[in-house]
Amino acid sequence: MAHEPISQADVLLEGFLALDTPDGFRAELIEGEIVVTPPPDGDHEDYINLIMKQVIRRSRTDMDFSGNKGLKLKSGGACPKNHVIPDGTFARTELRLYRGADPWMPCDGGVAMVVEVTSTKPQADREAKRRCYARGGIPLYLLVDRETSSITLFGDPEGDEYREHRTRPLGKPLTLPEPFAFDLDTADFL
Repeated sequence: MAHEPISQADVLLEGFLALDTPDGFRAELIEGEIVVTPPPDGDHEDYINLIMKQVIRRSRTDMDFSGNKGLKLKSGGACPKNHVIPDGTFARTELRLYRGADPWMPCDGGVAMVVEVTSTKPQADREAKRRCYARGGIPLYLLVDRETSSITLFGDPEGDEYREHRTRPLGKPLTLPEPFAFDLDTADFL
């Protein structure tokens, strides 16, 4: 019986999915590279908490939140699908997007916004993950960059990039558009 040849992308994806990372660590497959990150520090989690509370309390549309939800996103070139874990994922409550979802959930237009807070690999959040989220059609990507003390909202994805972005220094408000429709207060981020 003849066997189909196994591609390098298939081997990479199979190896990635078989990884057994230590507790608290997370592994992602981003643009053909396996990235393992250690548990976040307290300030990282504080930023996520501040954002999550404001969105839940102030958003015009009821939102559900998931911390560390695995997303399967389109890849570029011959790489396997990207397997990315945002620090936070928001979806309209009415969709019940997380109910019954697999650990690696396809991203078929239900995610309203993803959030990343830079930590040990800030370039991955600034570049590779931004491209993954745009390619996946995620409408909004909110990036808290601790190195530059800024917050950036990327919007209007097309291909591998977002056509719009707004950056504000931490401490200044940042307007989140529909379906959120409120000014995110970053004064407590300092």
